[in-house]
Amino acid sequence: MNFENIIKLKSDFYQAIGETLMMVSVSSLISVILGGLLGVWLYTSGRGQIFENALMNRVMSSLVSFMRSFPFVILMIVLMPVTRLIVGTSFGWGAACVALSTAGSFYFARLVEQNLKEVPRGVVEAAQAMGASPKTIIFNVLLSEARSGLVLSITILMIALLGESAAAGLIGGGGIGDLGIRYGHQRYMPDVMAVVVVILTVMVVVIQTIGNTLSAKLNKR
Repeated sequence: MNFENIIKLKSDFYQAIGETLMMVSVSSLISVILGGLLGVWLYTSGRGQIFENALMNRVMSSLVSFMRSFPFVILMIVLMPVTRLIVGTSFGWGAACVALSTAGSFYFARLVEQNLKEVPRGVVEAAQAMGASPKTIIFNVLLSEARSGLVLSITILMIALLGESAAAGLIGGGGIGDLGIRYGHQRYMPDVMAVVVVILTVMVVVIQTIGNTLSAKLNKR
């Protein structure tokens, strides 16, 4: 492999990696907060749960399913007016975070719901029998019991957002994906594209390894 192009673009690689890390970090944090709240609501508003509300549950579940099936590149384009209102521009890693956070929130909400469904019903019923408040049931029972699975879900979320951040380069979202598209694809530099793929692969492996390790430590079953 000819490393001449890599050496010339060294500073661009550093900047692109930094932008990717910022995109994934910021959008993951927002997605975990918003998606976590939505996921808890989806579960607790379900049939037989502490905040049972059949109509609201169906509406929110349908919305989550719809947004999860929305193509990410199209979502970025559709959200451009909203992105301009929030960050003042529709380009750059900050703008990409709006679409990433939106997609990530709905994606993570479904993961949270599925994790909470795996908590033994008897544990919740025991807490209710002891007079535990809804807040205690949610934080001390449901989320506590599901913590190992939730860590793996956050890991899955971050890897998904990393892949989508690469796609953000299609509309000038910045990051390592944008570098690969501009130089590796549009300027026919296969060595640049190869290094981009290696960097993304390493990032995925690191995220997955950390997630697996934390999940195993939190798994008390």
